[in-house]
Amino acid sequence: MSRKYIDCREYPSEMNCTVSIFADSDDELLEAAVQHAVSVHGHEDTPELREEMKKAFREEKQRAA
Repeated sequence: MSRKYIDCREYPSEMNCTVSIFADSDDELLEAAVQHAVSVHGHEDTPELREEMKKAFREEKQRAA
């Protein structure tokens, strides 16, 4: 099972946010990312924001054992 993440460093902002959020499910990742975007970056929780965030999800690379 691969984890997914979203990384604020991929989206330049005035505050130079360096937060990365990881989760095992898309739903959990989306909720955490939206909470971060709203509380830290001042975005409004809209369906459009959620769709854009889903597009930004990445899969964590598996490490060799």
